[in-house]
Amino acid sequence: MELSEKQIAVVGLGYTGLPLAIEFGKKYKVLGFDINKDRIKELTSGNDRTKEANLKSMYNAMSLIKSGNKGLRFTGQIKDLELCNIYIVTVPTPIDQFNKPDLFPLLKASEMLGKVLKKGDIVIYESTVYPGCTEEECVPVLEKYSGLKFNFDFYCGYSPERINPGDKINTLTKIKKVTSGSTPEIANEVDALYASIITAGTHKAPSIKVAEAAKSIENAQRDVNISFVNELALIFDRMGIDTNDVIEAAGTKWNFQKFRPGLVGGHCIGVDSYYLAHKAESLGYHPQVILSGRRVNDIMGLFVANKVIKLMIKNGIQIKGANVLILGISFKENCPDIRNSKIIDVYNELIQFGLNVDVFDPNAHKQEVKKEFGIKLSKSLKKYDSIIHAVSHLEFQTLNITKLKKNKNSIIFDVKSVLDKNIVDARL
Repeated sequence: MELSEKQIAVVGLGYTGLPLAIEFGKKYKVLGFDINKDRIKELTSGNDRTKEANLKSMYNAMSLIKSGNKGLRFTGQIKDLELCNIYIVTVPTPIDQFNKPDLFPLLKASEMLGKVLKKGDIVIYESTVYPGCTEEECVPVLEKYSGLKFNFDFYCGYSPERINPGDKINTLTKIKKVTSGSTPEIANEVDALYASIITAGTHKAPSIKVAEAAKSIENAQRDVNISFVNELALIFDRMGIDTNDVIEAAGTKWNFQKFRPGLVGGHCIGVDSYYLAHKAESLGYHPQVILSGRRVNDIMGLFVANKVIKLMIKNGIQIKGANVLILGISFKENCPDIRNSKIIDVYNELIQFGLNVDVFDPNAHKQEVKKEFGIKLSKSLKKYDSIIHAVSHLEFQTLNITKLKKNKNSIIFDVKSVLDKNIVDARL
């Protein structure tokens, strides 16, 4: 069967799966599948709560389905998957409370696909995993529930997602794609599939395990680099100097990399290091650099909260019962994604001090925030004893933050270090 004749199923329609389904839907017959019925209903009506979809492109891809040989439609019915030949899995791969990989969504998706798998089918995984996970964990599940033999009856590929939530410039087709397959022939087919939609080009890795490892270290490297400047922030705070001033000075040298301190959350950077460490530990090696970086980044929320408390005490503000505003709860600017947001660490620490904490975020979904964190987002703002600028949403650029101060002693802490230095009391 020619590539153009095959039907593609994208399993999981979140931040990664939806943009992928839309792009493939422009050239192939695509089934966007998700077990969340509300999500299917939302997408079918032409809406997207993640704000990652180009709605015009989505409408166009959905309208193409009438032609019969290409287009996109959404479904939550497993039986609809039986008509497909290529399955692309983009389900979440989080960590549990002990920072260990939670493969439950991935393995359940593999179990589901195993029940519809046919001879000649290809299953491509995009979810973030540790090296070896596809062949060691997912393939046995596919074999068990399909009764088929791997690399004889069906095949697999791995092409790590590189979606950057909220980024409207570096979108799916503009980011080079790493591809791989379980045999040389399948590797070529998987590469050709992605090359047909990725204008930035593809890189065919020599094996699935190499592609998995590449994804792991992309974010682990960034995690370690940020942990270095976060540690500098902890040190320089004790010295009474501004970390960002130091970085600007050091950045005058041509080969200095200007990473900034911050709260490192999100589904990738704050998670991938633990996946890589888990695999290393299973092989008898205890990572030093990777995990030490994670430990530094994981305490930054507590540092911010405690720094705010110290500043309030210094300014003579009564701590218990004081009103604090946190601007932003999503893990990064200009997107509603709250997965693994470290701002919750700031919130929880302030609550333990007995403060009244309001959280305002025009991008985050109030139902998701309530379900995930138990926080009711504020609809209106008042005067506050302390204001924490936690996320650089565009909406906050036009907000007169100084007018939200209760009095001249009120504190403004700029986590993102983007506000006018003259109006803030401290920044990270």
